Amino acid sequence: MAGRLYGVGVGPGDSKLLTLKAKEILESVDVIAVPVKASGEESRALSIVRPVVDLKYKEIVPVVFKMEHSVEKRAECRKQAAEQLMEQMNSGKDVAMIVLGDISVYSTYHLAFKYIREKGYVTENIPGISAFSGGAALAQISLAEGNQNMMVISSLKGTESLRDALKICDNLVVMKAGSSMAHIMEILREEGLEEKAILLSNIGMADEYVGPPSADRDYGYFTTLIIKKGGL
Repeated sequence: MAGRLYGVGVGPGDSKLLTLKAKEILESVDVIAVPVKASGEESRALSIVRPVVDLKYKEIVPVVFKMEHSVEKRAECRKQAAEQLMEQMNSGKDVAMIVLGDISVYSTYHLAFKYIREKGYVTENIPGISAFSGGAALAQISLAEGNQNMMVISSLKGTESLRDALKICDNLVVMKAGSSMAHIMEILREEGLEEKAILLSNIGMADEYVGPPSADRDYGYFTTLIIKKGGL
């Protein structure tokens, strides 16, 4: 009998924010699958889990998801990742793939999950605290109040999508903002929103930053911007 696949969100960085359900699943499975961009890469998701989950008898399996420009190469890589997981499940092992934040928000897991689900395997998804929810709590701000609306976008779609979103939204969460901060700062200045935005970078890591956005800082991939047009 084939094993079951779990997708497990491990939260934004603090091990203490791992949910009880996530801990329960991780302690029950045979295999913990860890998505990485290249073989030998350290996993931040795994570092979150280590302090609170006993991994002594767990099989830790790196699963490579290459950041390819080619659509065909990305699709082939995802298929290979799914087949790697199914191989483990076909041997009767339950597998949990861990991802940062919440399993349903820009999650690497879903790149393989859809393929596996279509093959008829039993799957279950365990939510985690998203980067923007964890960051808003750290910054002690609300994401939305009363009848305000909120939108979550990726800066990888380009800065024009940010301009469009600002026209219709009271509160805006911009994920993966690190590589676009120079352009984003221009828009904030143009719209008079510099004092109404807060930046969250590398939450839960040694170089964690929560504060005003600036084009002069170096921001990594794990950077989220929250803009509140009504003020922080």
